[in-house]
Amino acid sequence: MENWYEASVSKTLEHFNANENTGLSEIEAVNRQTKYGRNEFDKQEKTSLIKDILHHLKDISTIILLLAALLSLCMAIKDGHGFIEPVVIVSIVILNLVLAITQERSAEKALEALTSLNSPDCLVLRDGVQKEMSTEELVPGDMILLQLGSIVPADARLIISTNLQVDESALTGESEPSEKNADLLLQGGVPLGDQLNMVFSGCHVTSGHGVAVVTGTGMHSEMGKIAGYLNNSQKIKTPLQRRLEKVAKSISMIAIIAALFLLLIGLLQGESFWTMITLAATLAVAAVPETLNLIVTLSLSQGVKNMVNKNALIRKISAVETLGNTSVICSDKTGTLTQNRMSIEKLWIPGEDPFGVNEEFGEREKELITRFALASNATVQMEEDGTMTIMGNPTEKAIMRLLHDKGLSKKSITEQYRLVGEIPFSSERKMMTIVLEDVAGGYLILTKGALDRLPLNAFDEGMEKAVSHVHELFAGEALRVLALGFRHVDELPSMDKPEEIERDLHLCGLIGLIDPARPEAAVAVERAKMAGIRTVMITGDHAVTASAIARNIGILGENEKVLTGQQLKDISDEELCRDIHHYSVYARVSPEDKIRIVEAWQENGEVVSMTGDGVNDTPALKAADVGISMGRTGTEVAKSASDMVLTDDNFATIIDAVSEGRNVYSNIRKTIYFLLVCNISEIVIMLVAQLKGWGIPVTPIMLLLVNVLGDGIPGLYLSRERSDPRLMDREPIRRNEGFLSGGLLSVIIQQTIACSAVVLVGYYIATFWVLPGNMGPSQAVGQSVAFLILGWTSILHLYTVRSRQSIFKRTLRDNPPVVYSTVAMIAIFSFLVAVPSVGKIFNLTAIGGYHWLVAAGLSLIPTIVAEIGKLIDNQTNIREYREYKHRVIRHKIRRDDSF
Repeated sequence: MENWYEASVSKTLEHFNANENTGLSEIEAVNRQTKYGRNEFDKQEKTSLIKDILHHLKDISTIILLLAALLSLCMAIKDGHGFIEPVVIVSIVILNLVLAITQERSAEKALEALTSLNSPDCLVLRDGVQKEMSTEELVPGDMILLQLGSIVPADARLIISTNLQVDESALTGESEPSEKNADLLLQGGVPLGDQLNMVFSGCHVTSGHGVAVVTGTGMHSEMGKIAGYLNNSQKIKTPLQRRLEKVAKSISMIAIIAALFLLLIGLLQGESFWTMITLAATLAVAAVPETLNLIVTLSLSQGVKNMVNKNALIRKISAVETLGNTSVICSDKTGTLTQNRMSIEKLWIPGEDPFGVNEEFGEREKELITRFALASNATVQMEEDGTMTIMGNPTEKAIMRLLHDKGLSKKSITEQYRLVGEIPFSSERKMMTIVLEDVAGGYLILTKGALDRLPLNAFDEGMEKAVSHVHELFAGEALRVLALGFRHVDELPSMDKPEEIERDLHLCGLIGLIDPARPEAAVAVERAKMAGIRTVMITGDHAVTASAIARNIGILGENEKVLTGQQLKDISDEELCRDIHHYSVYARVSPEDKIRIVEAWQENGEVVSMTGDGVNDTPALKAADVGISMGRTGTEVAKSASDMVLTDDNFATIIDAVSEGRNVYSNIRKTIYFLLVCNISEIVIMLVAQLKGWGIPVTPIMLLLVNVLGDGIPGLYLSRERSDPRLMDREPIRRNEGFLSGGLLSVIIQQTIACSAVVLVGYYIATFWVLPGNMGPSQAVGQSVAFLILGWTSILHLYTVRSRQSIFKRTLRDNPPVVYSTVAMIAIFSFLVAVPSVGKIFNLTAIGGYHWLVAAGLSLIPTIVAEIGKLIDNQTNIREYREYKHRVIRHKIRRDDSF
C-alpha cells in the first residue's frame, strides 16, 4: 500500500505482521533486511578520471589540435625542422584538459549529507525489549519509539501519540511544527505536510512522544525519494557550455571546410601532397583559439573571487556566468524570503483597536502579553556572553521574545504565581491550560489556543461582531490567530476534570503571528524586476500565508495567480509549460512539484535560479540552472546540492551576484569577440594568399606565437574588466541566444575584414614590392612583416573589444594589467623580428626601416575602422536603451504584457 495515512493502525500492523507490544523478532528482522535492504540511500557512481579525460578529448576543437600536432610531428620527422611546433600544440591541449577536469571534478556531497541526517541510533522494540540500535538496521514493520529531541529514523505510521509535534520544515517547508495524531484517518491525495498520522525520516521531534510502525526505509522513504531525484536527475548543460560548444563547432567546421577547399585547390594547382598537409596543419592551428578555455576559466574565477566579497560562495564555477543570465528566480519562502522565526505582528484587547507590536504598550497591553507568557512553557536562558536563548515551540518563543522586547521577563511575573497544574495541548483540543496559584489568594486559570475552541462566556452582539471582525482582519493578513481566555476562582477544581476547569472563560485578547518577510526582500524583488528578472515563490506552506507574504514583498501582482500542489497534480506538463507565466506563487507543493515548475520555466527558454534551505528544496536546486542555498539556516543537503551558497542568507545578495554574473558574461563575450576576429582573420589570410598563389603568409609556429602571446596573454586580463554600469538595466540574455547576438556578428565580420586586409596588404608589399633603401622583396621578409602586423593588430584589437564606447573614453587606470601586457607583447613581437639570432628559431628574418613603417601604419587601420563603427552604433544603442527603460518603468517586462 502506498498511502499509509489512509490505513488504520490495525490494518497497518496486520500488513507488516507486526506486534505493537513485542515488535519484530531478530530473526524476522534479518529476513526482512535481506528483502528490503538496509535503511540507507543508494550512492551515485562517480566517474573515473580516465572517463573524464576521454570525455574531454572528444571535444572537436581538441581533436583538431591533436590532428594538427600529429601532422606537425610527421613534417618535423620528414623535413628535420625540429619538434617545437608539435610540443607547443600538445602542451596547450594538456593545459586545457587539466583546467577542464579540475574545474568539473568537485565532489558530489548531497547524498552523503542526506545520509548524515539520519540519527546514528534509535529506540526500537525487538523481541519485546527496547533496544538502542543503528538506524541502518531498521526494517519495515519495526516498532520505533519517538521522544523529545530525537530524529525520526524512517517513515512510519503512528500507533500512539501523546502531544507529539514534529518539525518537518526541512521536508515540507512549513515553519510551524506539525501536530501529530495517531488516531486520525485520512482519505485522498493528502500533501506531506497534512499527513498528521505519519512521521518521516530525518524530521525532529519537538514535543511529546509516540510509538510508530516503520512503513518505509532507505530509498522507499520520502527522504529516499529525494535522494533518488538527486541520483537520477542529470542537470542540463549550462547556457555557457552550450554557447562555447557552438562557437567551437562553428570554428572547427570553418577550419575543416577551409582545409578541404585548400587541399583541393592546391592539388589542382599542382602542389605537392606534403605541402598541402603542411597548409592543413597551419589552418588547424589558425582556426582553434587555444587560449579560449583558459581566458574563460580566469573570467569565471575572477567572478568567484568578487562574489565571495559580496557574501556569495560559488561551489561550481560555471554558475557564475549562468547566474548572470538568470531570467527567473524561483524562491522558497521559509528561511529565504522570510526569517524562519515566528513573530507577533498584532495584538487586540476587547474594547480597543488592534495595535502593532512596535507601538507603545500601555498597562493593558503589557498584561495581555504577560498572561500569554504565563500560559507558555517556553524558557529563557541567558548565556555568559549576554545573549538570550529561548527554548520552546516557535509560537511560544515568539511570545517570550516580545515579552523581553518590552522590558518584561517571565521570571519576575512568576513570583506572584505558582504553577499547580497543566492540561497540555493536543491536536484534537487545539488549546492548552495552565492553572496558577495567586499569592494574593485564589487561582488563575489561563487557556490559550484557537479562538473557536476556547470555552468562552457568551458575547453580546456588539462584542461578537468586534471579535469576528478582528479575527477576519488578522486572518486576511495571513496571521495565525491565537486567543487567550482567563478565569479567577477561589477553589481549585479537580485536575481530573478538564471540562470543569476550562469553562466560563473571559476573553483576555488575541495575538496575530507570522513568519515575517526579510526586510531586504521587497527591495531585492524590485531590483530584480528592473533587471528584467521574474521572481516567483515556491513553498510547501499554505496558500493564504504564502500569498500574503508574496503580495507584501511585490512578488504577487494584481493579474498573477496562486497555484497549489493539489491543483498542480491535475495539470499536465504541457498545460503547465503553456500557462507557467501566469503563476507567481506555488503553495503546498512537494519536492516533485518543484522540479516540474523549474523544468516548465526552462522549457519556455528561461534561465532558472532556485533558492532554498531545506531538504525538500534539494531536487529543484539540482535541476535548476543555478541552485542557491542559504549558508546559515540551510541544511548540509541543500548546500551540497547547490551551485552557490549565500553566506549571509540575504535574498538581496542574489541580485548582487546576478550583477557580477552579468559582468562575467560580458567579459566572456568580449573574449569570444576578441579571439574570433583574430582566429578567423588568420584563416582568411591563409585562404586568400593560397588562392592568389602568394604562398604561405605565416607558418604554424608563427600562428602559435600570435595566438598565445598576441591573443592569449593580453586576453587573460579581459577577466578583470568592469563592464557598463547599466548592465542591471537591461533584459537577461535568453537561454537560446548565442554569443554573437545583439549585432556582434556584424562587428566581428567588419573587424575580421579589416584585420585580414591589412595583413595581406603588408605581406604582398614585403613579398613583391621593392621599397627604396631596403633589402629586396622575398617570402621570408613578407612572412616577418605579416607576423608583425598580425601580432600588433591582435594586441591593439584588445582595446577595441574592452567597451562599445570609444577607446578614448576608457582610461588606462581602468585595468592597468591590460596596458602592461599589451606594451610588453608589442615589444616582444618587435624584438623577435629585430634580433635575427632569436627570430631565426621561429623562421623570422630581419626587415628594413620602410617595412617597419608599413607594419606600424597598417596595424592602426582596424582600430580606426572600429572607432567609426562604434560612433554609428552608439547612436542606435542610446535610443534602444531609453525605450527599454520606459518599458520596465511601466512594468511591461518582455515575457507578457499582462505583467
